[in-house]
Amino acid sequence: MLRLGNDWDEIIGGEFEKPYYLALREFLKTEYSTKRIYPDMYHIFNALKSTPYHAVKAVILGQDPYHGPGQAHGLCFSVQPGVEPPPSLVNIFKELHSDLGMPRPKSGCLQKWAQEGVLLLNTTLTVRAGAPQSHKGHGWETFTDAVIEALDRAPHPIVFLLWGGNARAKKALIHNPRHLVLEAAHPSPLSAYNGFFGCRHFSRCNAFLTQNGIAPVRWDVLCDED
Repeated sequence: MLRLGNDWDEIIGGEFEKPYYLALREFLKTEYSTKRIYPDMYHIFNALKSTPYHAVKAVILGQDPYHGPGQAHGLCFSVQPGVEPPPSLVNIFKELHSDLGMPRPKSGCLQKWAQEGVLLLNTTLTVRAGAPQSHKGHGWETFTDAVIEALDRAPHPIVFLLWGGNARAKKALIHNPRHLVLEAAHPSPLSAYNGFFGCRHFSRCNAFLTQNGIAPVRWDVLCDED
């Protein structure tokens, strides 16, 4: 059975034995052996491996991985070090600057956010090269819904940042009043001016965490020198 190496194994490990996931696994075997698929198969579960269940403070939901070469590495909106940030990520950095005065990070890799307790989860975890949403409807949505439902049951408050229609549809899975759900337009250039810019989700997230006795997310950790 697939192992994530932290407490997610106990929380959602049973999903890997269910019929829908076994069918998804067979589909992925064929896809990875016959086509160019992103991310690398060893990076598919990076979001869960990087942010243990007990450590999740905030959740950012993406749709599916970037479908260009060298970009996706298992964290939504994030690109591998040395890769130019795509337009949606550039707009996220613009809102960070507007909200928190944070300068634009030199790298588009968001791994440090994951280590801060921000679960960077796509709702579909794989994609064919050059073909967005090509792995939609093959079982990933069932798996990531189970992740969100597990987070809803968490004993500690969590902030869910839902950007765009696909992410906002997941609000129906979040029922626990201890959590905070923040909704806005997607940061894509096509929609960012329709409610993403000016949403101030980063400061609102930290205000909620602080009110609940939880250390705020260091969003500016991306600007730290390694």
